[in-house]
Amino acid sequence: MGWIGIADQNGRQFDTSGLGDQAGPVGNPRDPAALMPRGTLMLETRLTPEKKPQTLLAFRRHYPWAGSFSLQMLPGGGIILVETQGDDVRHFTLPHDPDTRTSVLRLTYSWDAPGKWGLLTLEQPGSDIAQSVTLAPPHPIPLSDMRSVIMEPLQRELHPEVDFIAVSSRVEPVGPMPGLTGSVLIATPQGETYADRLQRGDMVETASGEQVPVLHTVRRTVPARGSFRPVLIRAPYFGLHRDIVVAQQQRLVIGGSEVEYMFGKEAVLVPARHLVNGVSTRFADGPDLITYHHLLLPGHEAILAAGCPVESLYVGRLRRKPEQLASSVLAAVDRSRLPEHPKPIWPVLKPFEAITLAMHRAA
Repeated sequence: MGWIGIADQNGRQFDTSGLGDQAGPVGNPRDPAALMPRGTLMLETRLTPEKKPQTLLAFRRHYPWAGSFSLQMLPGGGIILVETQGDDVRHFTLPHDPDTRTSVLRLTYSWDAPGKWGLLTLEQPGSDIAQSVTLAPPHPIPLSDMRSVIMEPLQRELHPEVDFIAVSSRVEPVGPMPGLTGSVLIATPQGETYADRLQRGDMVETASGEQVPVLHTVRRTVPARGSFRPVLIRAPYFGLHRDIVVAQQQRLVIGGSEVEYMFGKEAVLVPARHLVNGVSTRFADGPDLITYHHLLLPGHEAILAAGCPVESLYVGRLRRKPEQLASSVLAAVDRSRLPEHPKPIWPVLKPFEAITLAMHRAA
């Protein structure tokens, strides 16, 4: 199974059989006794600093038993999760640096009642910043609660700056995010191959002309909303010989004389979202869910996507953080087989720098 509900400013939908091509009913959302023993509740928001707590999401039930759930952001920093069921109150705090509150923030609450654990994670999309706190054994959540959160705005409180909320019937990964759609062509010694067809052990060509093995392939299906909304990059810009669709955080490796002149570097990394200008790059339309793929290479080499150098999956020192690894798309991989990636040798452009570069390239 997977995602069963999405709501944003443009609409809402909830289907216990799964959205998109997912299948396998969870239960009857109108049956108060139907429970979700495990699942994920996700939201993305943009918040400006305030001097009082801000309720991101809250709901309350009275039947078949009293209960409530809320996520709040504190003005001094920190995310507060409060869950009640009858007289049992669970209260958890996730530290957060208030200096970054104007950024897009993604909050993910995952619970596994049979496994007796929960996880609250805060991420800043497009960066490597992620903070998590492990929670005490959580309660299973009534399916009717999740339906109300998605489909009945009058039954919940939602901060106006929340971009979207989504519900999955399984524990969704957090952490390193793949950034290529399956139709992106990747250069290999045998010719170009679609990203979703490459497997562990296959050889790919790097932007520097080397041939390296694929250590692991990863994929993740997410709502095509907020920072997950895909970006279309058009050929022939950035060296492309055909259009590609990538995630917003996917970074292109851009070099050339103007890069050396403007930034004093041989090449720079540019997140796709910073290049959106309606000409060479724009946001892509599509289904409610999108699946992103990526390749883990030994040295974080740049690969060629339809002729354009792009960053392969960056994992840093994830292998040294077993708890974060266990909640990521690489959870099933033996950590002794994971590489360690140093920080990229190329600088990552800021939005205004990327806009200037894109204007030069589109001219």
